[in-house]
Amino acid sequence: MPPPSTSSLEQSERPDPWRLAGLDAARGLAVAGMIVVNVGPRGGDSLAETLYRLPYGRASLLFMLLGGIGFSLLTRRARSGETPIPAGPILWRALVLFVGGLLLQALGHGVLVILVTYAALFIVALPLTRAAGGVLLVLAGFSASLGPILWLAVQERTDKAFDRDPLTVTDSPWELLAGTFITGPYPVAVWAAPFLLGMWLGRRDLSSQLLSTRLIMWGAVSALGARTISIALIAYMGEPTSHLVWQRLISSVAHSQMPLWLVEGTGAALFVLGLCLKIADRCVQSWLEPLVKLGQLAFTAYVGHLLILALAVRPGPATLPEGLVISSLILVALIVFSLTWRRLVTRGPLEMLLRPPRLWPSGT
Repeated sequence: MPPPSTSSLEQSERPDPWRLAGLDAARGLAVAGMIVVNVGPRGGDSLAETLYRLPYGRASLLFMLLGGIGFSLLTRRARSGETPIPAGPILWRALVLFVGGLLLQALGHGVLVILVTYAALFIVALPLTRAAGGVLLVLAGFSASLGPILWLAVQERTDKAFDRDPLTVTDSPWELLAGTFITGPYPVAVWAAPFLLGMWLGRRDLSSQLLSTRLIMWGAVSALGARTISIALIAYMGEPTSHLVWQRLISSVAHSQMPLWLVEGTGAALFVLGLCLKIADRCVQSWLEPLVKLGQLAFTAYVGHLLILALAVRPGPATLPEGLVISSLILVALIVFSLTWRRLVTRGPLEMLLRPPRLWPSGT
């Protein structure tokens, strides 16, 4: 997946990069997409059902891409040498997300919680805080190409013994380590690709019109190109099956962990991000405010929708109309909460937990 050109896009000084409306809106869309996916249902082949499933395998990649951008923004002053690398605050954030992810997985919502992998990637990114941009792109390429091969190799060597089971608090340390990095539902070996690409993007000038245009263009080319290549290869070689493990490399099925899916889904994420940055720059800010505020409380909204699913929704819904109604109600409730909360308090209720106790200098 070709990245935008770099030379003219180096991150410039700006008052508060965290408050770019387009970035918050993209984060809000990622949360909204995950709500739709997690509410379900995911079956059916009609046009309406296909459109409803569009966020599947894409919203989570957008979430990871934005996580990498957030890491670069969080460490921007340390990267320039103004402050030490904020290892303590980042490790605290990772701990909260890791423990929170394990505890949330115990609830009866039927969702594979992504927070454990998100936490692990913050730790993996720490040694790369001051790495050159080219290094980040090379590592992202390795993750997108070699990560799926490693995933398949381990599956083949273990006689396909692992089946993407969720990680839980009852797992042994070894099971947690193996599940987080290779055998779990969101293996770091594969999912590092969008996060590292996000780290690279977080060093660009996200307010640049040129950057948003290139994100839209390259995102669309990557998404459509990867899907087209996959369709052509499947037409020539046949549909991948469990009996032909290595043939899965030609698949672009969502959450298959395969390279073509990663390129397609990450391309779609780049497209959405570019579009949000472009729209936010040209439109009235109030028009985007609901998504922006939802994105600013992304952690709270993510946890909130899992609690709603566990306490009030499961085992439904069974039909598309039910899914649309439930998804809409959850989304509206979380947006209203976000709008109200942000008028009263600067940070979201759970976002406050991501700030460490006063044991370390923040470094940012």
